[in-house]
Parts: sequence; C-alpha cells; structure tokens
Amino acid sequence: MKAVVFKGPYDVSVDEVPDPTIQTPLDAIIRITSANICGSDLHPYEGRVDFETGMVLGHENMGVVEEVGAGVERIKVGDRVSVPFNLACGTCRNCTDGFTSACLRANPSGQPGAGYGYPAMGPYWGGQAELLRVPWADFNLLELPQGTEHELDFTMLSDIFPTGYHGTELAKVAPGKTVAIFGAGPVGLMAAHSAILRGASQVFVVDHQPDRLALAEKFGASPVNAAEVDVVEAIMDGTDGFGVDSGVEAVGYQAHDPSGQEHPSLVLDNLVSVVRATGAIGVVGVYNPEDPDAATDSAKEGRVAFDFGTAFTKGISIGTGQCPVKRYNRELRDLIIRDVAHPGSIVSHELPLTDAVQGYDQFDKRVDGWTKVVLHPAA
Repeated sequence: MKAVVFKGPYDVSVDEVPDPTIQTPLDAIIRITSANICGSDLHPYEGRVDFETGMVLGHENMGVVEEVGAGVERIKVGDRVSVPFNLACGTCRNCTDGFTSACLRANPSGQPGAGYGYPAMGPYWGGQAELLRVPWADFNLLELPQGTEHELDFTMLSDIFPTGYHGTELAKVAPGKTVAIFGAGPVGLMAAHSAILRGASQVFVVDHQPDRLALAEKFGASPVNAAEVDVVEAIMDGTDGFGVDSGVEAVGYQAHDPSGQEHPSLVLDNLVSVVRATGAIGVVGVYNPEDPDAATDSAKEGRVAFDFGTAFTKGISIGTGQCPVKRYNRELRDLIIRDVAHPGSIVSHELPLTDAVQGYDQFDKRVDGWTKVVLHPAA
C-alpha cells in the first residue's frame, strides 16, 4: 500500500509499504477514505519529539471495513467507521472507567495510553495510508451512516472535534457561561464550536493568524488578534472587567508570541489572568515530559513555570489530559447527522495521499489559508 512515512525532521515521503494484516482475532483492517494532518503531527515533523524512522503517520482516520478477525462480532465488512485516535483495549481499569485515553494494556511500553502513528503511543502504524489495522475493533470503532455524506464532518470525529469538546468539558462550559479559548488552530476552533453548541453566551478566541480568526468568527465567536491588542485587556474589557467563567488552552508547549518567540507559560499565564475567581480552565494543548528544543531550561525538562500562585488564590480549577474520544464521539456524530454541528467547515484543503508532502510543508509553515488538510488515499 501507499503510506506517508516519517524519515526525519521535515522529511516525510509517500512510499510503498507492506499492507497491514489481521494479527489477532479482534483486529479489523480499514480501507481509509479520509485521514487528516493534525497539528500534533507537526511535533515529530519539526523534530520536537523523538519518533521512529520508518513509522507511518496519521491518527485522524476514517474509512470502510475491509476485513475482520474471527473474534469480531459487532463490526462487519463494509461498515463505514470512524477510528478514535485513542487505541484502547476496552477491559482495563481505565477503559472501564471511561478513560480510553489512558488504556493500561494497549501500549507495550507500559505508558498509559496508545494511539496510531504518534511518538510514545506504541508500535501502531498510522492511517495516512491506504489501509489501517485496528486492534480491538468491536470496542474502538464507531459506526457511521453508509455512503459519503458528511465525509469532512465525520473525519473530525477521530480527534479534533471530541478534543475541542473535551476542552470545554474540562473548563465546565455550560449554558450562559463566558469562555476564552487560546489558539485558533483546528482544536481551538472545535472548542469554540463546542462551546457555542453547549450554550455559552460569549466566546472569545485568541490567535494572531487572521485566516484562523476569520473561521472562529464564522462559528459565532469573538476573535481577539494577539498581534493587534493586549489580549488580557481585550477580554477583561469585553466582560465588563469580570473575566470569563471558562478558559480553554488549545496551544500547548510551543506557545509563542506574534513574532515567533516561544514562551512556554504565555497561554497559561493569560488564562489565569482572564478566568474569574472559582472559574475553570481546560488544557488540551499538548505538553510533553521533555522538550530538548524548548525556550527555557525548565521547559526542556517538561517544567512550565506559570502563575500558579494566582490560580490557587483565585480557586481556579484546572483539568488536563488527552481526550477519551469514545466518551463523546457517538453524540457528536449524531449532532452532525442532525445538521446541528458542522466541524468539517474548517477544512481548507483536500489532497490525494500522493500530495501529503506538500500538505505537511504548507500546514507547518502556517501558509495563509492552510487551516486544515484532509488526505484522501483513493483520490
């Protein structure tokens, strides 16, 4: 099959690799119809995390079931399915508690949590390819309506739509609440969409990329351009000096100012400033235990020094961690089916798999208009 293969920093290629096969009775093989390039894929692409040369990339996947193992009972050949980026066994303590993002069995390294085509998440090839092996298929796969309708919406169910929603859940967004979301990348945009779906009365989205802020405004959010205004002042003024009830961190460990200078604590400090006393912050931007290329010595060790003293004094609740996709994806699927949610509206480019190298290059450079890239292996 053809697949996007990691060769090294800023070096991916579309190569012929062996087809995946059924390895256990609970496996399924999916023929991929859509696989997204995620902002998290840029971490290994930029060399900011260690990644094994020769791995197939891609954890935002959907497609049609082509083959199932002898033990698969619910999922059938021909089913159209979404593949959560969490790879989970379904029977360990964390899975049965609903934390599929911290499965205790799927990652051979012993680290909680496994996934497709991503550093430290196990040996599982990703789905930026023609075919993908899915272990524990009955538990992991979400069935979708047959056909091709809502393809761009459904392909967001594997990661960014549930992750954005998870950010609003951690931030305790509820009807009438005010919300500040830092980061207008795909996850931040999905958090804005989710906050409005949950009934927020006011949603601010902070970024310095005009094309992304324009998309936030289309979802009904108030854009705040960090290159033009003091974001803390703008949000405080916009809430009559009170601050917001909820904040979502959708940037992560590579937070930087409009000039490109990295400041690991920038977003967390701003959120502590704008979230009211007894409010809540949800952190779904990725932070790593170590980052040798970080801007500060402490951040190189995964230690981010932010204004925790003020957060403690204000009694702000802070929730963190990867999204357990299965907790949300069924209901979010149904919002799409009923024409309530439209996550696919952020897609800027649909490319054949053979153009993946260009997709990575343009998305990584934040070229204007390249907000979300979807690869179609059969195109």
